[in-house]
Amino acid sequence: MDCGTQAFTLDGAVEKSGYSTPPSKRTSTSRPRKISSSEKRVEFVEKGEVKEKREKYLTAKYGAHQMCLIRKRLAVEMWMYDELQALYGSDGDADSLYGEVDLDEILDLQNDNQRRAHLQKLLQNAQKPPDAVAKFIEELLEKAKTL
Repeated sequence: MDCGTQAFTLDGAVEKSGYSTPPSKRTSTSRPRKISSSEKRVEFVEKGEVKEKREKYLTAKYGAHQMCLIRKRLAVEMWMYDELQALYGSDGDADSLYGEVDLDEILDLQNDNQRRAHLQKLLQNAQKPPDAVAKFIEELLEKAKTL
């Protein structure tokens, strides 16, 4: 994108050289008056069309320890999603169930027995045999202890 700039004084005169007296009206004996920054303004004139506006994102910088915790949590979440897809097959129930199995909710329960009972209630309609569901629950509880 090409942009041109023009400076205007408060009285509307176009200013390119930084002086209020146009070059054609300057004499060798007269000294041009310097324009203060409060008297100037800049307008950008677009030449051509803007192809696409760039999306702006706010990013945050985390410390090494915090990033390690985030990666560990993400690894458990991705593992849990993959295992739920394996337990429920490819009929799409795993995606809806993934939203119901909340890792924070599981971690907020008092002990492993409550966590186990809560997960068994959520996973009672799994297509895989009960021993596969029990294995998933035990592995999830072990992984949750590391978080």
